[in-house]
Amino acid sequence: MDPMRTRAARAVARVFLLGALGFAASPAQEPDAAAVIRLIDAAVQARYDNLLEISDIEHYAVYRGQDETHPAAEMIVKDTYRKGEGKTYAILSQSGSGLVIRYGLKPLIDNEQSINMPGNVKQSWFTSANYEMKLNAGEAQKLNGRDCFVLAVTARRKAPNTIDGRLWADAGDGSLVQIDGIASQNPSAFSGATHMMRQYENIDGFAMAIHARAESRSWFLGRTVVTIDYSDYKLQLKAGK
Repeated sequence: MDPMRTRAARAVARVFLLGALGFAASPAQEPDAAAVIRLIDAAVQARYDNLLEISDIEHYAVYRGQDETHPAAEMIVKDTYRKGEGKTYAILSQSGSGLVIRYGLKPLIDNEQSINMPGNVKQSWFTSANYEMKLNAGEAQKLNGRDCFVLAVTARRKAPNTIDGRLWADAGDGSLVQIDGIASQNPSAFSGATHMMRQYENIDGFAMAIHARAESRSWFLGRTVVTIDYSDYKLQLKAGK
């Protein structure tokens, strides 16, 4: 085949691929919102289907008032998730206020275990089954060096672990890059609205949390910030992946 025909064939193939995904061939045109949402749903489902076990080290820190330099309490745990079983935690170290650890960090860990139980885990996924999603107008945005689609998300079920806010998804594979919003339900009568943010990186082809931050204010506790940093991931993939 001569070079001109080769270039033409490649151009046709690119147009066909873009059409199959539901995106316009011209970069000036808006992407198809339904196709973007399907891409996000597929990425979340693929993560669940192909990851049999995940372990990591998580560093929790709690800050009170305006001081985000000196934590009131810290905890380092090893988190292990096994598909079909849920999460288990091993506390590696803890320091600071015993009250904050007992009434703040340990309930937080217990809640993570609860929402990751086999019967509950799918309810917290960032998918169209759990969220109303609306693609923001305009071209893909850069975030952490990645081209991302930005979507407004509204939880279909009100819960402390679901948000009303925004979601950034990788424009190439639909994997999560960042979520940011307000918890759709306050965790207790003593706490006010909680602002939550979580950032993700692509590790072995799947979105993994690397940093999270939650900030809340209440008349009872004042301003509280909780941060979580995730590291040392080890993944067990389904055979053949």
